[in-house]
Amino acid sequence: MTNILYRKPNFDDIEDIFKLINDYAAEGVMLPKSRSTLYETIRDMVVAVDEDNKVVGVGALHVTWNEMAEVRSMAVNRDFTRRGIGAEIVKRLLDEGRSFGVKKFFTLTYKPGFFQTLGFHTVTKEELPHKIWRECIECPKFPNCDEIAMIL
Repeated sequence: MTNILYRKPNFDDIEDIFKLINDYAAEGVMLPKSRSTLYETIRDMVVAVDEDNKVVGVGALHVTWNEMAEVRSMAVNRDFTRRGIGAEIVKRLLDEGRSFGVKKFFTLTYKPGFFQTLGFHTVTKEELPHKIWRECIECPKFPNCDEIAMIL
Protein backbone atom coordinates (compact mmCIF):
# COMPACT_ATOMS: atom_id res chain seq x y z
CA MET A 1 0.00 0.00 0.00
CA THR A 2 1.19 3.46 -0.85
CA ASN A 3 2.29 5.68 2.02
CA ILE A 4 0.10 8.76 2.26
CA LEU A 5 1.24 12.03 3.79
CA TYR A 6 -1.27 14.59 5.04
CA ARG A 7 -0.28 18.24 5.03
CA LYS A 8 -1.29 21.77 4.17
CA PRO A 9 -1.05 22.41 0.42
CA ASN A 10 1.46 24.66 -1.28
CA PHE A 11 1.21 26.58 -4.53
CA ASP A 12 2.72 23.66 -6.48
CA ASP A 13 -0.33 21.56 -5.47
CA ILE A 14 -2.96 23.86 -6.98
CA GLU A 15 -3.02 22.26 -10.44
CA ASP A 16 -3.48 18.77 -8.95
CA ILE A 17 -6.25 20.06 -6.68
CA PHE A 18 -7.90 21.91 -9.57
CA LYS A 19 -7.92 18.78 -11.72
CA LEU A 20 -9.14 16.52 -8.92
CA ILE A 21 -12.07 18.75 -7.97
CA ASN A 22 -13.07 19.72 -11.49
CA ASP A 23 -12.94 16.16 -12.83
CA TYR A 24 -15.62 15.28 -10.26
CA ALA A 25 -17.47 18.52 -11.02
CA ALA A 26 -17.61 17.55 -14.71
CA GLU A 27 -19.51 14.43 -13.63
CA GLY A 28 -21.96 16.53 -11.60
CA VAL A 29 -20.98 15.03 -8.23
CA MET A 30 -19.16 18.10 -6.96
CA LEU A 31 -19.25 21.83 -7.52
CA PRO A 32 -16.48 23.28 -9.69
CA LYS A 33 -13.75 25.51 -8.26
CA SER A 34 -11.72 28.10 -10.15
CA ARG A 35 -7.97 28.36 -9.77
CA SER A 36 -8.53 31.80 -8.29
CA THR A 37 -10.76 30.36 -5.56
CA LEU A 38 -8.24 27.61 -4.82
CA TYR A 39 -5.42 30.13 -4.41
CA GLU A 40 -7.61 32.33 -2.20
CA THR A 41 -8.58 29.41 0.04
CA ILE A 42 -5.28 27.50 0.14
CA ARG A 43 -5.06 27.99 3.92
CA ASP A 44 -8.44 26.28 4.37
CA MET A 45 -7.25 23.02 2.81
CA VAL A 46 -5.60 19.77 3.79
CA VAL A 47 -4.19 17.49 1.11
CA ALA A 48 -3.19 13.85 1.00
CA VAL A 49 -0.15 13.19 -1.18
CA ASP A 50 1.37 9.93 -2.39
CA GLU A 51 5.02 8.91 -2.43
CA ASP A 52 5.56 10.98 -5.58
CA ASN A 53 4.15 14.08 -3.80
CA LYS A 54 1.08 14.02 -6.09
CA VAL A 55 -2.18 15.18 -4.51
CA VAL A 56 -4.54 12.21 -4.19
CA GLY A 57 -7.04 13.80 -1.82
CA VAL A 58 -8.19 17.22 -0.69
CA GLY A 59 -10.65 18.80 1.67
CA ALA A 60 -11.21 22.26 3.09
CA LEU A 61 -12.64 23.82 6.22
CA HIS A 62 -14.32 27.17 5.66
CA VAL A 63 -15.34 29.20 8.71
CA THR A 64 -18.76 30.70 7.99
CA TRP A 65 -20.02 32.15 11.25
CA ASN A 66 -19.41 32.22 14.99
CA GLU A 67 -18.24 28.75 16.05
CA MET A 68 -19.47 27.28 12.72
CA ALA A 69 -17.53 25.94 9.75
CA GLU A 70 -18.21 24.06 6.53
CA VAL A 71 -16.33 20.97 5.41
CA ARG A 72 -16.09 21.45 1.66
CA SER A 73 -14.21 20.55 -1.50
CA MET A 74 -13.78 16.92 -0.43
CA ALA A 75 -12.30 14.79 -3.22
CA VAL A 76 -10.16 11.67 -3.38
CA ASN A 77 -8.56 10.36 -6.55
CA ARG A 78 -10.57 7.33 -7.74
CA ASP A 79 -7.43 5.15 -7.64
CA PHE A 80 -7.15 5.88 -3.90
CA THR A 81 -10.75 5.57 -2.70
CA ARG A 82 -11.85 3.16 0.02
CA ARG A 83 -8.55 3.53 1.88
CA GLY A 84 -9.67 5.94 4.60
CA ILE A 85 -8.05 8.96 2.97
CA GLY A 86 -11.23 11.05 2.86
CA ALA A 87 -12.07 10.15 6.47
CA GLU A 88 -8.57 11.11 7.60
CA ILE A 89 -8.79 14.45 5.79
CA VAL A 90 -12.14 15.21 7.46
CA LYS A 91 -10.75 14.18 10.87
CA ARG A 92 -7.85 16.59 10.42
CA LEU A 93 -10.17 19.40 9.32
CA LEU A 94 -12.43 18.83 12.34
CA ASP A 95 -9.43 18.79 14.70
CA GLU A 96 -8.16 22.01 13.16
CA GLY A 97 -11.57 23.65 13.52
CA ARG A 98 -11.94 22.55 17.13
CA SER A 99 -8.50 23.99 17.90
CA PHE A 100 -9.84 27.48 17.30
CA GLY A 101 -13.28 26.96 18.78
CA VAL A 102 -15.57 25.61 16.05
CA LYS A 103 -18.45 23.80 17.73
CA LYS A 104 -20.73 23.05 14.76
CA PHE A 105 -19.62 21.63 11.45
CA PHE A 106 -21.77 21.25 8.37
CA THR A 107 -21.39 20.17 4.79
CA LEU A 108 -23.38 20.43 1.59
CA THR A 109 -22.80 17.24 -0.33
CA TYR A 110 -23.86 14.80 -3.01
CA LYS A 111 -22.31 11.94 -0.98
CA PRO A 112 -24.28 11.80 2.28
CA GLY A 113 -23.30 8.19 2.95
CA PHE A 114 -19.65 9.15 3.33
CA PHE A 115 -20.42 11.90 5.82
CA GLN A 116 -22.88 9.70 7.75
CA THR A 117 -20.03 7.30 8.49
CA LEU A 118 -18.23 10.25 10.11
CA GLY A 119 -21.15 11.18 12.38
CA PHE A 120 -22.88 13.83 10.25
CA HIS A 121 -26.64 13.70 9.89
CA THR A 122 -28.99 15.17 7.31
CA VAL A 123 -30.86 18.38 8.05
CA THR A 124 -33.02 20.70 5.98
CA LYS A 125 -31.17 23.62 4.44
CA GLU A 126 -33.50 25.92 6.38
CA GLU A 127 -31.95 24.67 9.63
CA LEU A 128 -28.63 26.26 8.68
CA PRO A 129 -28.09 29.99 9.38
CA HIS A 130 -28.77 32.33 6.47
CA LYS A 131 -25.23 33.68 6.80
CA ILE A 132 -23.81 30.55 5.16
CA TRP A 133 -25.67 31.17 1.91
CA ARG A 134 -23.83 34.38 0.94
CA GLU A 135 -21.46 32.49 -1.38
CA CYS A 136 -24.27 30.56 -3.06
CA ILE A 137 -25.15 33.48 -5.30
CA GLU A 138 -21.97 32.71 -7.29
CA CYS A 139 -22.79 29.00 -7.64
CA PRO A 140 -23.78 27.72 -11.09
CA LYS A 141 -26.68 25.84 -9.47
CA PHE A 142 -28.12 28.89 -7.69
CA PRO A 143 -30.99 29.10 -6.83
CA ASN A 144 -31.76 25.43 -7.51
CA CYS A 145 -29.31 23.83 -5.08
CA ASP A 146 -29.59 20.06 -5.02
CA GLU A 147 -26.87 19.36 -2.47
CA ILE A 148 -27.76 17.62 0.79
CA ALA A 149 -27.19 19.60 4.00
CA MET A 150 -25.63 17.70 6.89
CA ILE A 151 -24.35 18.70 10.32
CA LEU A 152 -22.10 17.22 12.95
